Amino acid sequence: MKEPGLTGRHRDKSGEIGKKHGNTLVSTLRTIYGSTFAAGQPGTAKLSDVLADLNETSLSQLVHDHKNGKLDHKISKAG
Repeated sequence: MKEPGLTGRHRDKSGEIGKKHGNTLVSTLRTIYGSTFAAGQPGTAKLSDVLADLNETSLSQLVHDHKNGKLDHKISKAG
């Protein structure tokens, strides 16, 4: 299922976070969302490797920021 993006582009709801931010380390995301983000995963793991295993709280935070266009800024600020 696709939805319109902010500039008339379309994004695929099922995988854009993984494709666009897949190289982001869990340790970087923990600086944004706290030490419990992706609990049980090593900080050196990439988001693309752990995305399917995220708990509901971690995933909902990530999706919320992504949908609101804040994820890019938060990652660049934390990195």
